[in-house]
Amino acid sequence: MTKLTFGAHPFLLGFDQLERLVERTAKSGNEGYPPFNIEQSSENTFRITLAVAGFREQDLSITVEDRQLVIRGRQAEEPEGRIYLHRGIAARAFQRSFVLADGVEVAGAQMENGLLHVDLKRSLPDPVVQTIRISRK
Repeated sequence: MTKLTFGAHPFLLGFDQLERLVERTAKSGNEGYPPFNIEQSSENTFRITLAVAGFREQDLSITVEDRQLVIRGRQAEEPEGRIYLHRGIAARAFQRSFVLADGVEVAGAQMENGLLHVDLKRSLPDPVVQTIRISRK
């Protein structure tokens, strides 16, 4: 069976980057922790909200690495000697990744009532019309 790639099709020149993007998205973890929402606030703004109860701002890091938004959480070690009769609140480290399209930038982040909000905005590129001269040999 032959694998058909975007670059192999004559009308999709230069779309091999899109294929790598789809593969990277498929490889990102599908783990369900922490739960999150993605909402569109306007035509060009979005908000990712993660439920990070028990985490402080200093326990979280938000980075953009090669067009990928990466949110990590790691809580400090708990003191020895605590005895839990029931432990239902997760306190494990996590990493969530979101692939950003070209032109999408992180506008800011804030914590509110155990929720981490990451705001994104899409800046639309100016349309460009380019005329190509034909030269003679």
